[in-house]
Amino acid sequence: MDIIAATRHGKVRGRVDRSIASYLGIPYAAAPFGVHRFRAPAPVEPWEGIRDALEFGPTAPQRPYRPPLDRLIPDVDIPGEECLNLNVWAPQAVGEPLPVLVWIHGGSLRNGSAAMPLYDGRAFARDGVVLVSVNYRLGVEGFGVFPDAPDNRGLLDQIAALTWVRDNIAGFGGDPGCVTVCGESAGAISIAALLTSPRAAGLFHRAILQSGPPHTVTRDEGARTVRAMAKTLRVPATAEEFARVDRERLLDVQDELVGRADPVSGGPGFHIVVDDDVVPADPPPPSVDLLLGCNREEYRLWFVPSGAVDRVSRLTLRLALLKFRIPGRVARLYRAGRPDAGPGVILGEMATDLLLRGPLNRLADSRLTGSRPGDPLPGGSRRARTFFYEFAWRSPVLGLGACHALEIGFVFDNLRHGEALSGPDAPQPLADVMHRAWVDFTASGDPGWAAWDTRRPVRVFDHPGTSTVLAPRQEELRAWL
Repeated sequence: MDIIAATRHGKVRGRVDRSIASYLGIPYAAAPFGVHRFRAPAPVEPWEGIRDALEFGPTAPQRPYRPPLDRLIPDVDIPGEECLNLNVWAPQAVGEPLPVLVWIHGGSLRNGSAAMPLYDGRAFARDGVVLVSVNYRLGVEGFGVFPDAPDNRGLLDQIAALTWVRDNIAGFGGDPGCVTVCGESAGAISIAALLTSPRAAGLFHRAILQSGPPHTVTRDEGARTVRAMAKTLRVPATAEEFARVDRERLLDVQDELVGRADPVSGGPGFHIVVDDDVVPADPPPPSVDLLLGCNREEYRLWFVPSGAVDRVSRLTLRLALLKFRIPGRVARLYRAGRPDAGPGVILGEMATDLLLRGPLNRLADSRLTGSRPGDPLPGGSRRARTFFYEFAWRSPVLGLGACHALEIGFVFDNLRHGEALSGPDAPQPLADVMHRAWVDFTASGDPGWAAWDTRRPVRVFDHPGTSTVLAPRQEELRAWL
């Protein structure tokens, strides 16, 4: 059955299936092509009549993941220019305005889309949350740093999408005064930047960071990938010149330079840059409740399917310690806690803590400055609360364990579309518990366990036996200080 909703730009036609309405491919900004290419997102032109929102819209230009990740995280490629679009899932019948969850996908700022089946929002809508998923510009189009183009264009796209939510979501049954923004990996890194951005102030009221800590670089560091691409293309490193290059050629060169890079082993890539406009150097104090965490064995997504975990020798480990300036006492501590682990596992565990668990713990601690979470502040407000989680269930697929991105199917209560990572027998009771925590946090700001304080409570999602643990693995985390 079709259903009609009104936006400020025109009406859209969605579809109802089992009491859930879906509206797909709604443009929130003008197509970033032609005069809009390498520019800040421009407003959508209004349309007459009713626009169909029955199919996913075009995805941002990109190349698929390289093997073996292409089998574990299959991309969706939908051609077309209107790639700045979003999708909405909502209950068919809405009384009081419902809380809203805005999903920002991951993919190292160069891959991914809101059209992936894993991100289907039906379970959230079933449980009384309006789910919005967002496409944004990727790679050099969204995050390349040029002297003649705005920085952080992909982040500006996300802000434009959140502005659309504020202005239009009431027409879909959502409450614009109760918006949670949620993302994984690069999506979480994006949200960490949005938390500091004056451009995003007031557009969301809670935030969820899954496996992505705050991470920004200087403009000069951010421009390195563009300069390397320009050298290969034999053109000046300007947006004007890059816009003249055939897009397929641009994607080929981008893939040659960054396609093999990953968050653990490093390599050239794309980053959010500090520009003192969208992302300030001195961020304001926290003002929204935050749910954050990571998976116990993040590194295994990159180390295990590729065989790198077995190729890392003791010499490789020693060289990595030198490269990342990791003190020998840290390595000895990790070895002592894992006497049977090989060098690849030791390196992976340290990389997970160095890049994810440690920075997320420091972010949580930084929000404790002053009064305790929930205590009243001058003027009657309260300090924003922080809730920490760890996903610990181990997938049997290819020995992936509790790897990066595994938790997404559980959060979305969508295990069927997460089988590439979790296998066909992933525990539904764990999805029930984890999905409910995300729903509760979106609705009330309380996911169901104690807020972060000096005891460091962490909700460990596992099956069987989800529980709250105080200060897990603090000895190893302190070793990095």
